[in-house]
Amino acid sequence: MYDVIVVGAGVVGPCIATVMARQGRKVLIAEREWTKPNRIVGELLQPAGVKALKQLGMIGAINNIDAIQVDGYYVSYYGRHVEIKYPDKSVLAEIDTEPVPGALKLGNEDKLDTDSTLNMSEWDRSPTVHGVAFHHGDFLMNLRGLCLAEPNVTKVEGNVTDLIREDDRVVGVKVAGKDEYRAKLVICCDGIYSKFRKELYQDKQPEVGSYFVGLDLEDAELPLKNHGHVILGKHAPILVYQISPRHTRILCAYRSPQLPKQKEVLEYLRSQVLVSLPEKLKPSFEKALSAEQNVYKSMPNQYLTAKPNTVPGLIYVGDSLNMRHPLTGGGMTVGLNDAVLLCKLLADVSSDDFLDEGVMLEKMLTFHGERKPLDAVINTLSIALYTLFAAESKYLELLQRGCFAYFQRGGDCISGPVGLLSGMLQSPGLLFYHFFRVAFYSCYLNFCDKGFLQSPLALWENICTLSIAACVLLPYLIKELM
Repeated sequence: MYDVIVVGAGVVGPCIATVMARQGRKVLIAEREWTKPNRIVGELLQPAGVKALKQLGMIGAINNIDAIQVDGYYVSYYGRHVEIKYPDKSVLAEIDTEPVPGALKLGNEDKLDTDSTLNMSEWDRSPTVHGVAFHHGDFLMNLRGLCLAEPNVTKVEGNVTDLIREDDRVVGVKVAGKDEYRAKLVICCDGIYSKFRKELYQDKQPEVGSYFVGLDLEDAELPLKNHGHVILGKHAPILVYQISPRHTRILCAYRSPQLPKQKEVLEYLRSQVLVSLPEKLKPSFEKALSAEQNVYKSMPNQYLTAKPNTVPGLIYVGDSLNMRHPLTGGGMTVGLNDAVLLCKLLADVSSDDFLDEGVMLEKMLTFHGERKPLDAVINTLSIALYTLFAAESKYLELLQRGCFAYFQRGGDCISGPVGLLSGMLQSPGLLFYHFFRVAFYSCYLNFCDKGFLQSPLALWENICTLSIAACVLLPYLIKELM
């Protein structure tokens, strides 16, 4: 009998298992395969995610993996560009930065060290917060290493095939070829392809609206060092960010719920993406395209609104509970902050009280409510920005142009949106404010372009644009806040 069983050793699972163990609980963590994975997402951690790792005492997982400091974004629009810096460190005073009780067992687990790629003197002297980019597999293996170093953690390798129930309560798991394991609480962190999500969602499935096609660029020269790059145009949005001294990830969005055959994808990459890249990037991209095999990896971009955890004995955290478009790199940030919140809420609950359905239901309803400010901002913004940046209609193109022009104004027109994107400003109201400022500014620019003689046409186009903007933002924001 364990106090807690964690299903899944992705990014969120090891963090929860580690903190629970440091709080004195007996923990089992089960994962199908403990070897290093090779994925094209989960490689850019926003500043709010870095903050959450500190609170969990897991920030050391960033060290010694050739991670790259990220200072903000470089947004390119038909050859023009704007630089966007992450928020000033003063924003940290407005959000929770307190460590999770028990997470800092030695007292220094919230400290990053200087290594071959990260300079902590420069990091600390900088007036702004930072994100970080890395190879996903290296980061994950470090998280797992920290987890398995805890004496209260037991590892099992095998496919969790089923949940064990007694009187409608989940009391354990079955692992293929191993055994049955029982616990007072089971925490499900089995990711985007969760096999147990149906216990909570029943008939609901994640929405897939597009794909990301990812390539690994060697020795790429980026227009702006230590920045994520967003390239906009007639094509779907392109993301580029350095993940180690010699490697850079490029993610090319493909507008379709189904990815076509490889021949068509490669043609799209050559005819649409290559010609749109900055000149400095083209040689490394062409070299990646010339690979004889494994030219690219693909990933569906999925969306799933969270439901309250109401299954007795079972808690969902991470992508098994909630997904958003990966355009904004917010997945790990939401998952890690959920881990912080959950571990804080359960810190004062004894392991025996995990069996008390009344106590746990109250905690889970609190968890569902308190995660909403960050969750609603990151998730809604990911969908809204992808829709604007993909611009599949004339009116969305007006919004896309207005969004870039809004960034060009600087000041609050940059600090507000990037504060939301980074997870440091956790206000759905502020998201609403800036999104519709962009929409009205787009309408203003359209009036200026059309002039007096075409003002009736501009008026009609602006009405349509504002209607589209409302349809892009409001349904998702309302669903996220429910």
